[in-house]
Amino acid sequence: MEKFPVISLEKVNGEERKTILEQIKDACENWGFFELLNHGIPHELLDTVERMTKEHYRKCMEQRFKELVASKGLDAVQAEVTDMDWESTFHLRHLPASNISELPDLDDEYRKVMKQFAQKLEKLAEELLDLLCENLGLEKGYLKKAFYGSKGPTFGTKVSNYPPCPKPDLIKGLRAHTDAGGIILLFQDDKVSGLQLLKDGQWIDVPPMRHSIVINLGDQLEVITNGKYKSVLHRVIAQTDGTRMSIASFYNPGSDAVIYPAPNLVEKEAEEKNQVYPKFVFEDYMKLYTAVKFQAKEPRFEAMKEVEATVKLGPIATA
Repeated sequence: MEKFPVISLEKVNGEERKTILEQIKDACENWGFFELLNHGIPHELLDTVERMTKEHYRKCMEQRFKELVASKGLDAVQAEVTDMDWESTFHLRHLPASNISELPDLDDEYRKVMKQFAQKLEKLAEELLDLLCENLGLEKGYLKKAFYGSKGPTFGTKVSNYPPCPKPDLIKGLRAHTDAGGIILLFQDDKVSGLQLLKDGQWIDVPPMRHSIVINLGDQLEVITNGKYKSVLHRVIAQTDGTRMSIASFYNPGSDAVIYPAPNLVEKEAEEKNQVYPKFVFEDYMKLYTAVKFQAKEPRFEAMKEVEATVKLGPIATA
């Protein structure tokens, strides 16, 4: 079986740049996922984020989750559960405006650390988008500008814990889906596994690895690259032992950003066969996605094609 792509960014600005760019290109074209080492986020910060996230779960969320499970009788289900997930979550918003100070239950130190972590991830996301531009033959900054809209990108974090599950064959940690947005940066548990992606009809484990950041591509990058890069179905399998931590940060277009295939990436043949992805306002896509997240993405793209006629394409806003 092919090996899941693990890429070190250590020498990306040195003599190994060409090799690293090639590895990223291959991962984007054939996997839609890859795992980064030496990404520039200090290990001590990652260790602190992990420790505080696990402490917060034990202190503020574990009991709530147990009560929810009991109230819904989930620990005794006999048939497959298809309308909910075995996960305990909360969401942080960073851009265009942060909500970290408004969330209850977070220690001040945890708020400070998560803010610091988000700043590092934002920088890494923008570095990666420029590496993707280089691989795609787009000018530097093109993807950042495409995401910009009038107020800049949307950036947020979903903090999840997947507790031990008595019936992992009947309830998923998280049902299979593709991500709606742009580029996703995941800091996951390095001991408890569970994340899988679908490749060539097979579910493949994304290996837990200490201090790594897992990257995956969302639907918007599939549209902008006109299908050259694809968003990939993934899911979380609940485990009978251990609680899995997952901190996924989503660097997405601004709500009013107009998303459409980069003209340089639309081949003449695709145009002639009308195999061009739609043009739409990101917020409109999100409204549709929220209702049908766990369904196939293709009908979403088709639905956006139908409203495309009403979208007036303005110039791409610049930062």
